[in-house]
Amino acid sequence: MAHRLQLRLLTWDVKDTLLRLRHPVGEEYASTARAHGLEVEALALGQAFGQAYRAQSHSFPNYGLSHGLTSRQWWLDVVLQTFRLAGVRDAQAVAPVADQLYKDFSSPCTWQLLEGAEATLSGCRERGLRLAVVSNFDRRLEDILVGLGLRQHFDFVLTSEATGWPKPDPRIFQEALRLAHVEPALAAHIGDSYHRDYKGAQAVGMHSFLVVGPGPLDPVVKDSVPQEHMLPSLSHLLPALDRLEGLPPQL
Repeated sequence: MAHRLQLRLLTWDVKDTLLRLRHPVGEEYASTARAHGLEVEALALGQAFGQAYRAQSHSFPNYGLSHGLTSRQWWLDVVLQTFRLAGVRDAQAVAPVADQLYKDFSSPCTWQLLEGAEATLSGCRERGLRLAVVSNFDRRLEDILVGLGLRQHFDFVLTSEATGWPKPDPRIFQEALRLAHVEPALAAHIGDSYHRDYKGAQAVGMHSFLVVGPGPLDPVVKDSVPQEHMLPSLSHLLPALDRLEGLPPQL
């Protein structure tokens, strides 16, 4: 008789997997700017943020740690560039806005749990699974998880800032496996990025599930991710684990 697979570890992405911003970035930036006497359209700020974030990530990957930056300075620079691209070139006027935004995005109040997050994590723990975080977030993540009541579910939290290895670098996944003393074949990762989460975990021999949400699927995802590895919502995870482990469905 063949041995049934029994997973021992689940690693989790966080942003847009377990939690998300309460309000779009452009709205958060516009509201904070208004409180400091700057009027800038939320739509313009949202578009500018996307440009600034991509440029900063390209020039200074993983919060610029290898260039001597701190994650805080990295984010303050993103805010300054965002406002510059949206037409505000007075860096002195933007500086207090950037400071406030950094504090606000450190607060649990700025974030909200995705539907089913708490119940799914609790259900995984009840099955005897160990849980850990593997995230490209910065040093603020621990406090955010504590504030949202999620930290208690995880044995440990690994961030790309703390390890120096952003997903899909195999070393951050390997470090999670090392800390948990678990072989990759007995671990699975859950995240919303095809390249960073799904493929990154698979590259080290872990099982992988992709949170896809209700929207239309990217053609690459549709063509290369089996249906049983896709999670339209977090409530689909426990049944997917049953299928992976060869268990009958839980009623």
